[in-house]
Amino acid sequence: MTSKITNKDRPWIENYPKGISWDAPLDLTPVHETILASCDKHGQKIALDFLGAITTYESLGQQIRAMAGALQSEYGIKKGSRVAILLPNTPFFPVAYYAVLLCGGTVVNCNPLYTVNELSHIIGNSGADLLISVDLEVVFEKADKLLNRGDVKKVIVGHFPDTLSGAKKILYKLLKGKELSKWQTSNNAKNIAKFSDLLDLDISPTPVKIDAKKDIAVQQYTGGTTGVPKGAMLTHANIAANLSQIMLWGCGVFEPPAKLVAVLPFFHIFAMTVCMNVPLSRGTSVIMLPRFEMKMMVALLKRTKPDILPAVPTLTLALANAPEATKEALSTLKLVISGGAALPNETREAFAKKSDVLLAEGYGLTECSPVVTCAALLEPSKPLSIGQPLPGTDVRFIDLEDENKFVEVGKKGELVVKGAQVMLGYYNSEEASKNAFVNGWFRTGDVGYVDKDGYCFLVDRIKDLIICSGFNVYPRHIEEAVSKHEAVDEVTVIGVSDEYRGEAPIAFIKLLPGKTVSEDDMKTFLKEHISKIEMPREIIFKDELPKTLVGKLSKKELRDEYAQLKG
Repeated sequence: MTSKITNKDRPWIENYPKGISWDAPLDLTPVHETILASCDKHGQKIALDFLGAITTYESLGQQIRAMAGALQSEYGIKKGSRVAILLPNTPFFPVAYYAVLLCGGTVVNCNPLYTVNELSHIIGNSGADLLISVDLEVVFEKADKLLNRGDVKKVIVGHFPDTLSGAKKILYKLLKGKELSKWQTSNNAKNIAKFSDLLDLDISPTPVKIDAKKDIAVQQYTGGTTGVPKGAMLTHANIAANLSQIMLWGCGVFEPPAKLVAVLPFFHIFAMTVCMNVPLSRGTSVIMLPRFEMKMMVALLKRTKPDILPAVPTLTLALANAPEATKEALSTLKLVISGGAALPNETREAFAKKSDVLLAEGYGLTECSPVVTCAALLEPSKPLSIGQPLPGTDVRFIDLEDENKFVEVGKKGELVVKGAQVMLGYYNSEEASKNAFVNGWFRTGDVGYVDKDGYCFLVDRIKDLIICSGFNVYPRHIEEAVSKHEAVDEVTVIGVSDEYRGEAPIAFIKLLPGKTVSEDDMKTFLKEHISKIEMPREIIFKDELPKTLVGKLSKKELRDEYAQLKG
């Protein structure tokens, strides 16, 4: 395998969408600097719309700087400090995120749906002592437990009603006050500070010099094939490069007066980049929902009349199937960007019957900040393709039997990537970092091919992970949880196609002799050990589980058996 790449190896260059140059220079300015410049430039324009409560760009910039000053003075956050963020989509999130980066710190994104044990591993591995969260009880109880366990030393908590407009704030406290944590009475209260109190300190931050290509901006956890989450180290240059690549690819679609819907959670790498960094860098309005709920979603579409909707296939299918999501409600949308999981053709067709808006599929990975390829955003691309590589991104396909050999155009192989958006490696995991690359190319674990026009297609996945609604679900983690049940002898989990979630886990269980457990009882048991996203769609009990010649549990036979059973 030669490391030298020529334009003959880039069939997409001659077939790029009009107006886009593959070798255009990338802007590697740290993203927080770009966002603050945007805040200064756009002033009174709407930056965030959260359930009707408005944050202007000027106010956003003021809050970011004030929080950064408080993090430096009150918590000693500096270059290299890890700060965990455990938040749903609220105005607290972008303020916290950019403030940490402004301090020179590293953001550790945490999914509020994760169990305490999962969060404990991520936070413990990252070395984060400080956690930023919200006082919604369903989220804060996990933050409180992490304090109890000593996983974090300090917590900053946002008061959820502070994110709402005047009337809604009053109504929320009256009607839904029980949803709020009484954290002031917690045994850990002395180690908890209120988000708004820190902003009120109004401390100007001390400037920090950033080495964009070396300093880590985000440590985003992903499990790869093992199910044990590893921290992908994304530098300021990685994050900035992907932002720049997407802007070049967008040909102006993200420019004001465009309005973008952010219902995908910011803690997810796709939403962090496409729903937050990209629009806020341009002065575009970001319209947020804390979670997806169809009635709220349709009301938002009608009220705000947005232009752009980044979505996972689950969301796209839900809109296609929901009677209340009428063609009229979707009529102002000019673009739906699908990512986070493969877009089934059935979903694409169902959505096309509801709306004629352009549905563009992209492809990426946490380790690539995340976007690698994307369909054109102004014109239709080849059906079933994940599009072409973004500017400055090289992709090749290597032989499945010989990793040192590239396959020819049109031949199937493992997709490998080079580009300024590719991570440095995994935190404190030299072996995993080494295994993630081959001859300088990042290995995706996905099997596909590139055609003569430079369009990429995926056909299979080497990795054993399951992608549910855009989230990585790791069979090993589910298997370990099932194995904790006293009646279980053996367990194997596979991923199967799921019309709604894209993929879903199915658990096959062999019980110990004389033991009986119902499917409902097993799911009740698992609620304490895995998240809702990881819960198997179906649990199948078998007398024996297939094994390889060396005695290893085999998933292949179970996949074939399940396909025939449901076929």
